[in-house]
Amino acid sequence: MYRFYISKDNINNKNIDITGPDVNHIKNVLRLEKGSWIIACDGKGTDYISRIMDMDSKCVKLEVEKIQESGTEPGTKLVLFQGLPKKDKMEFIIQKSVELGVSEIVPVIMKRCVVKLDENKAHKKQERWQAIAEAAAKQSGRGIVPEVYMPVTLKDAFDIAAGLEYNIIPYELQDGMEQSRKIINEACSKKSAGIFIGPEGGFEKDEVMEAADRGIRPVSLGKRILRTETAGMAVLSIMMFQMQE
Repeated sequence: MYRFYISKDNINNKNIDITGPDVNHIKNVLRLEKGSWIIACDGKGTDYISRIMDMDSKCVKLEVEKIQESGTEPGTKLVLFQGLPKKDKMEFIIQKSVELGVSEIVPVIMKRCVVKLDENKAHKKQERWQAIAEAAAKQSGRGIVPEVYMPVTLKDAFDIAAGLEYNIIPYELQDGMEQSRKIINEACSKKSAGIFIGPEGGFEKDEVMEAADRGIRPVSLGKRILRTETAGMAVLSIMMFQMQE
């Protein structure tokens, strides 16, 4: 069944109104008709299995047949702190990390970041990133739409991470795979965990030292140096596999 995200304000007992751009998509792209089944998701982990009862150019009216948990969310809330990369790599990172189960994505301005965004450009980027997150959530059957933050400084990122139960930072100069496995396994057992990924040039040593001083645990991802758009996906894939029941 096709999935659409709706606001709780659009739910009235067993009736749901879908408005906005999704109306055109349902009517003219998917060509769904009265009686067709769809999933309306509130973006907070609840699915409403529904039938289309009526539609016009502005609204698709649904009747709810069943309410259930989405069942696609990991047990651990995962937050990706991504060093701001060049070009359109951030779009790829957002799309794939949402597919893999991340809950929030925080673009971080680090010392080796090349990209410089003024406030106006940052707002436009964030709007596009959020739209990509929603599309990826819809495609992968997520029960939530992960939030993509405005870019923040590394200090602000550390402050956000302080509100999480556990944090890790993959670092190419870190060794000890056995210890790294233990740290990642431990992160998978927590209610929330943050993952810090450096930009193309990697972390400065003092950034990693400051992270360690704040209780963020350095880990190794092996002998090969991974690109910024690969490292986060590797960690998320490992953690999703570990957490899958």
